[in-house]
Amino acid sequence: MSHPLGSPPSKIIAVHLNFRSRAEERGRTPAHPSYFLKPPSSLAGTQEAIVRPRGCQLMGFEGEIALVIGTRARQVRPEDGWRHVRWVTAANDAGVYDLRYADRGSNLRSKGADGFTPIGPRLLDATELDPAGLRLRTWVNGELVQDDTTDTLLFPFGELIADLSRLVTLEPGDVILTGTPAGASVVGPGDVVEVEVGDGRLSTGVLRTPIADADHDLEPWGAQPRTDRAEEESAYGSRYVPEPLLAEDLADGLRSVAVATLSAQLRSRGLPHMSIDGVRPVSGTAMVGVAHTLRYLPLREDLFTRYGTGMNAQKRAVEELRPGHVLVMDARRDATAGTLGDILALRAAQRGAAGVVTDGAVRDTAAIAGLGLPVYAAGRHPSVLGRRHVPWDTGVPIACGGALVHPGDLIVGDADGVVVVPPDLAEELITDCREQERQERFITEQVAAGESVDGLYPLGPAWRDAYENWCKGETQCSSAATRRPSGVP
Repeated sequence: MSHPLGSPPSKIIAVHLNFRSRAEERGRTPAHPSYFLKPPSSLAGTQEAIVRPRGCQLMGFEGEIALVIGTRARQVRPEDGWRHVRWVTAANDAGVYDLRYADRGSNLRSKGADGFTPIGPRLLDATELDPAGLRLRTWVNGELVQDDTTDTLLFPFGELIADLSRLVTLEPGDVILTGTPAGASVVGPGDVVEVEVGDGRLSTGVLRTPIADADHDLEPWGAQPRTDRAEEESAYGSRYVPEPLLAEDLADGLRSVAVATLSAQLRSRGLPHMSIDGVRPVSGTAMVGVAHTLRYLPLREDLFTRYGTGMNAQKRAVEELRPGHVLVMDARRDATAGTLGDILALRAAQRGAAGVVTDGAVRDTAAIAGLGLPVYAAGRHPSVLGRRHVPWDTGVPIACGGALVHPGDLIVGDADGVVVVPPDLAEELITDCREQERQERFITEQVAAGESVDGLYPLGPAWRDAYENWCKGETQCSSAATRRPSGVP
């Protein structure tokens, strides 16, 4: 086997716990990082199988970010640690929990077997990366199981290098495995683990590792595999319960106001381009969720087989959905081909999606309408992908209906359309939207009673006292009713 780094490193150092989500899963948060060593002979490249020893049942995977040292590091400071990193790549810190008891603490036999540290496939230049701005994703058989970012690390990369270099000299080519997020679990022969690291611009590509079973029994001398309930719980990560994508009170607040009101308040804050233009409800209306993105590129026949078939980006995007996600598709406003059909819409609904938005077309609209899943589209068309689109990538900033949608944005839809809400503005928008709608209820009552809109709509000074007196009788009124919301004259 050729080494993915060209020549073997002097050492591979792995961090036990480093992502906050993994610490929550394990039920403990360390005050300082701790480490173990993996032998250089455990290195492997993409597409090389991890072989599970016979008799072992708890073959664990851990998607990780691997750092490759570029310049010798000895007694460096935390603020200087990142300067000693030359490359960044994806890694899978694999191991068998069935043998952890045999080398408790060192993990030599459980984590150090040949091929138990696949890395790659591409090395990213560390000088072009923000160490706090990386995203790590892991899939098992095409299903997203780990998704976290380095702004949640307990111990940033520079701190790890400084800590290690106090007593251990880091040599060029040495590899540091920087910890895994929540979601690491157990796989078996026939499964495929994929890991990718990137920052939205650059990507390591997908490190693909099939899991195989050994073709011979483990030799009888030495420790034999064994397990117990505690090891099974540790292997499967059963303690971790992910937090909701969107707090329920915030979701309820966004549901309580109209998209038109949100649009007006966003415009008053200098954000006039937050509506996803040209999309209309295909099924359902009310929709509130967190954006998960999918980008289509124009059809190129010579690339469609490579990118458009099999477990392509469209299918991956659906399998990556978590409860509360809204799948937002960038189809370049081309509604002359379908971007979603009934089967994938059904799968999105089963995964708990809050909705789907596409500035392209959907097909199978009658079946989609029966799912109860809010779906907004720019049109309806019977064709499949290969007519206009190639599904390209997921989880990246996109343009949908003229609006820039960033993964994690809040998406709100009703019968009038869909708007994008920056998460950091959501709470104040809800407050001001409720006040604007309260004023508009008052104005509506006056117009229905025969009043002129002159000086009344928008609410002018001559009507302020009358409004405040009316508002005192409103059961929904609060102290906010006596102030003027942002954007309401």
